[in-house]
Amino acid sequence: MTADQGKDRSALAVFAGELKLARARAGLSQDQLADKVAYSSSLVAMVEGCRRVPSRDFSQRCDEALETGGALTRLHPLVAGEAYPSWFRPFVELEARAVSLRSWQPVLVPGLLQTGDYARAVVRAARPTDPDEQISQLVSARLERQAILARDDPPLLWAVLDETVLRRPVGGRRVIRDQVAHLVAAARQPKIIIQVIPLDVGANAGMTGAFTIAGFTGTTDTVYLETAATGLVADHTDTLQACDFTFDTLRAEAISPSASLELMMKVADSWT
Repeated sequence: MTADQGKDRSALAVFAGELKLARARAGLSQDQLADKVAYSSSLVAMVEGCRRVPSRDFSQRCDEALETGGALTRLHPLVAGEAYPSWFRPFVELEARAVSLRSWQPVLVPGLLQTGDYARAVVRAARPTDPDEQISQLVSARLERQAILARDDPPLLWAVLDETVLRRPVGGRRVIRDQVAHLVAAARQPKIIIQVIPLDVGANAGMTGAFTIAGFTGTTDTVYLETAATGLVADHTDTLQACDFTFDTLRAEAISPSASLELMMKVADSWT
């Protein structure tokens, strides 16, 4: 077991212990707690058995039902990281502290802008043999990252997408229609900019892969590079300069944010 794995399991064990103790004090069985929080009793059992990472919503509902004063919600950030692959966890922490996020995606909608159904289709396609329980955990973790966009001080999110992202029927027509409509709504938010590179542009500077640059005040930016097997987190000057240049090139090749919004609206209608 690595040090990180030991830390994660210890945090989950603390959460599970606190949940069981609070439930016992309230005189509730797992089934009774499940009824109160509107989750399945099997999920309660899995969380208490350290076999499932709880979502923030689950933690908040248990706090309310068990009158714990928010103790479980405060513990949640300590256990949430276990739901992410080990190589992605460092970037999740950086993403949460960033003042800006510049993302290039040639194939998929960025995770911060995905709907639940779209995320499930993507995760299932990438992990066809995983049990549904594991898929649900990964989807929940991805959606919980989106909380940074609802903060009082959200980061500036600037996403450049290839038009094929809007045209690929991930999850089927209904799922991609709802996803593109979600992008339309997101693009109307004050700190979210979405630009699209039209199909007729042809080859572009970002065809070799997706990346996200996390920007900070007073410290070095960090880039997350996606690969087929894992992801790489780097802050080397040469890598950052190359990604900065590529993102600026892609942004120049894309149509304007207003024209991109109009295109997304048309594509959403086409999936209806």
